[in-house]
Amino acid sequence: MTRRKKNKYVHEGNYMAEVEVELIVYENEWSPYLTLEDAYKLDDVRDALRSGDLKKAAENAMIYELNPIIIEGEIAQLGAPADARISRR
Repeated sequence: MTRRKKNKYVHEGNYMAEVEVELIVYENEWSPYLTLEDAYKLDDVRDALRSGDLKKAAENAMIYELNPIIIEGEIAQLGAPADARISRR
């Protein structure tokens, strides 16, 4: 069994939280595992973001505000093919 640190990301509304967790790695196909404490930490951060309590979420995470990117009067859409990333709004 080994343990390693990893950043997990929680997205709610216009916010994203970066939460440092510890993964427990075993030599089996169900690995890696989160510690129970870290699973609760992720849930707490998600609940705080949902309720708009950024101060509480920031106790366990780095909080980012997400904003659309405007390119020449149009909104870029991530995840779309390169030639279809521009929304014609």
